Amino acid sequence: MNARVRVGLVGAGSWARRVHAPGLADHPATVLSAVWTRRPEAAAALADEHGARACGSFAELLERVDAVALAVPPSVQPELAVAAAEAGKHLILEKPLATSVEQAQRVARAVSEAGVVALVLLTLRYARRTRDWLAELAETGGWTGGSARWLSGALLGDQYGRAAWRHEIGALGDIGPHVFDLMSAALGDITSVVAARCDDNGLWHVMVEHAGGATSTASLASRLPIMPTAIEFAVYGEHGLRVLGREPDSQAASYAALLDDFTAMIDSGVREHPCDVHRGVHLQRILAECHELAGR
Repeated sequence: MNARVRVGLVGAGSWARRVHAPGLADHPATVLSAVWTRRPEAAAALADEHGARACGSFAELLERVDAVALAVPPSVQPELAVAAAEAGKHLILEKPLATSVEQAQRVARAVSEAGVVALVLLTLRYARRTRDWLAELAETGGWTGGSARWLSGALLGDQYGRAAWRHEIGALGDIGPHVFDLMSAALGDITSVVAARCDDNGLWHVMVEHAGGATSTASLASRLPIMPTAIEFAVYGEHGLRVLGREPDSQAASYAALLDDFTAMIDSGVREHPCDVHRGVHLQRILAECHELAGR
């Protein structure tokens, strides 16, 4: 690229401080130019740490950047994302995209009409190990089913447990997008939710159907006393079993890989990507089906 992409960060919570801010500041094709949050003191502290400008309003941030990274709750994200897209700013979006399918679709329409890049931060998909696993599955073929389990005590600890919105959306909203996205990539897009159940402790069990006829199941929890988090994806079929297990924390590497794709898309004019805003809408529909079937 001829110039680094100026990115404005919205949000100053734990995820913004640990992943977004250092990732944007360190990547060779981006610069963290501005920070805004509804807590001015938090914005100032994060901006000072990375040599960025703390803005007094979202409108001011939009005036100073080429792209916006949103590190905000799903109830807040749609309004900001639409405004940023309408201002011609490229977007890095959190999952889930919104709190309803209608809100997610509104974001996607704004992105399409503006012709901007919009990627969803599905960290697992950007990991090299995951990409290699998916490439091997695609090359081999013949997979007829699969399973996923993501069981953690994340909401019992301080790092994630202090975020009220994570408790509100629970494991389905927080973990579900990662799981359903990866299983869709492995076995074909999910076409319907066959069954979904959630117990009083927030443990979800879900069965889905995929394009091509495969089925898969998922178990999701974020309030179980499990440390470290138990993560395992598996597919099976005519060539046996292929498993992708938990790997060491690779959030920084995944974020850098996202920025590689993000900046390349801006430079090239390409707008379609496996983890673009339309994937976010697809995942939002799956979450909605799960809630409907579980009566929650």
